[in-house]
Amino acid sequence: MAWIVLFLSATLETVWATALGESDGFTRPGPTVVFAITIVISLVAFGYVLEHIPISTAYAVWTGTGAALTVLWGMATGAEPVTVLRVLFIAGIVGCVVGLKLVPARPVTEPAAPLAKATDLRR
Repeated sequence: MAWIVLFLSATLETVWATALGESDGFTRPGPTVVFAITIVISLVAFGYVLEHIPISTAYAVWTGTGAALTVLWGMATGAEPVTVLRVLFIAGIVGCVVGLKLVPARPVTEPAAPLAKATDLRR
């Protein structure tokens, strides 16, 4: 379930990033409201995800997926050119995201090794 929420949150990242660009410095009310609502929902969902997926993996997947979807949206709407290199690099991002999903991560509930205290290092 956390992975589904992560991808939904990344999709909302695409929506709020696009709305932010369309808000013209928060001077256009429609895109500004869309930005405000979707960024809150996206971050709340991301907070839920962090209870189940390590932040190192979750953040990389969230930003990579959001970036790829944002560029794809720009190309689909004609705001950005479609080139072989752009498509190749987006495929690379998607491949990395899939790779992070497939690589097992240590469970979040597993405690991390304690850091050594400065007094322990002098012994």
